[in-house]
Amino acid sequence: MKQNLVVGIDSSTSATKAIAWDRNGNFVCEGRESIPMDNTASGCFEQNPSDWWGSTISALKQVTGHVDARRVAAVSISNQRETFAVFSLDGTPPRPGIVWLDERAINEAEQFGDLVGRDRIRGICGKPVDALVPINRMIWIKNREPEIFAKIHKYSDVHGFLCNRLCNKWITSTASADPSGMLCLRQMDWSTELLDAAGIPRSMMPDLALPGEPIGNVTAGAAKLTGLIEGTPVIAGGGDGQCAATGAGAIEESLAYMNLGTAIVSGVYSSVYGHDQAFRTETAVSDEGYIFETVLKSGTFLIDWFARELAGGGENPGAVLKTLEAEAAQSPIGANGIALLPFWQGSMTPHWDSKARGVIAGISGSSKRGDIYRALLEGLALDQAFALEKAMAAMQGSISRIIAIGGGTASGLLLQIVADSCNVPVCKAKVAEASSLGAAICAAKGAGWYGTIKEACKSMCPSDLTIIKPIEANVERYLEFRKIYDDLWPELKTWNTRLWDFANS
Repeated sequence: MKQNLVVGIDSSTSATKAIAWDRNGNFVCEGRESIPMDNTASGCFEQNPSDWWGSTISALKQVTGHVDARRVAAVSISNQRETFAVFSLDGTPPRPGIVWLDERAINEAEQFGDLVGRDRIRGICGKPVDALVPINRMIWIKNREPEIFAKIHKYSDVHGFLCNRLCNKWITSTASADPSGMLCLRQMDWSTELLDAAGIPRSMMPDLALPGEPIGNVTAGAAKLTGLIEGTPVIAGGGDGQCAATGAGAIEESLAYMNLGTAIVSGVYSSVYGHDQAFRTETAVSDEGYIFETVLKSGTFLIDWFARELAGGGENPGAVLKTLEAEAAQSPIGANGIALLPFWQGSMTPHWDSKARGVIAGISGSSKRGDIYRALLEGLALDQAFALEKAMAAMQGSISRIIAIGGGTASGLLLQIVADSCNVPVCKAKVAEASSLGAAICAAKGAGWYGTIKEACKSMCPSDLTIIKPIEANVERYLEFRKIYDDLWPELKTWNTRLWDFANS
């Protein structure tokens, strides 16, 4: 039987999706299974690694129940970044996995930054001093749970863990390893300097493979559980953000992508390494190059929160979103004098402040629900406009267009606000699952369908994009509003830190 499909496994924060794609990037079929998450205390977010594997088994079984598994030429993985687990010698986790949302390592991050030097850390791994970065959470385990740390045989991101279950090998992609803050991005190897400073033995680290390289083959046991054929090649993929850039076709100079998902992740491709406080540097899921990335943790998470908690959406927040959008469309730029800082989950680029919290400023007795919701959408867009502007200034470059992907693209108003506030055309990609497609592109290269990832990307990425152009009058109005909006966080930062310290004392 002809092998004419590849499968991109996207293990995200809330679910694992396994999607079969053909060599032209056409969606064939999908399997999906949710992943539960525990939030037992403030700032604590954990998952059971067995759920990462169980959801992958279920998603793959749905795919192989729909298409003949003999058609699958290869599989590859896209994973939620900065989420990891530790494993004993027998392969079992002595504690739950720690999700990227977790905030418990704030103090460890600051102490590590003081020890090594913030510029030195960023120069090696491209990452800032932040509780999000797993090296700081590994230090947290070492300091707070020494009995657990003593049992660790392997540290692994989700990509490496799934490869272990599929192939019986502890190996991960460099594009999955680099968000850990433990990889030297110039050498594409674990940084001895950073590991030694953190007190983490290099022996704990999995082996590494470049995106698109073969990792191993599906074992008989994994084949029985998933429905895949024993021996199916497993190809290195990468982190979901970088895979999304590849799936959107944004691995060329001057192209940016914006993933309007649970978080808003924007990135610009660069063929050369660079680092700056304004962005974090990630390895591109490509044959070479990097992604200069900006991140806002509160994307559609904040939209759903507003619909659920403040707009009466309850357990079905999607039911009120159309009404909210219509109300917001009646509100002018600047939301009748309301500005919203969307830091519900802290601030990453360019402020790097884990203690940052959300602010709604300017509410009066005349304010309407639609004004507040418009201010929310403007806060999301203006934060990204500010961050991208800082990143472009550091790169001394420019953006010709933004390719938008993710669930937030359902909001036509949000896309127009992004185009107007960034003064760049926004191209809405029709592919719904760009991270899975990015992994599938790696699988296609690894299966020998294409000679390079870029070649596979050109053949498999959708070219029929809906273009939203900036409206000149709106651009001018947002430039005026930005002079007010951009000053809000610097004015409130010290006060916000005092409030956070009080609440957590």
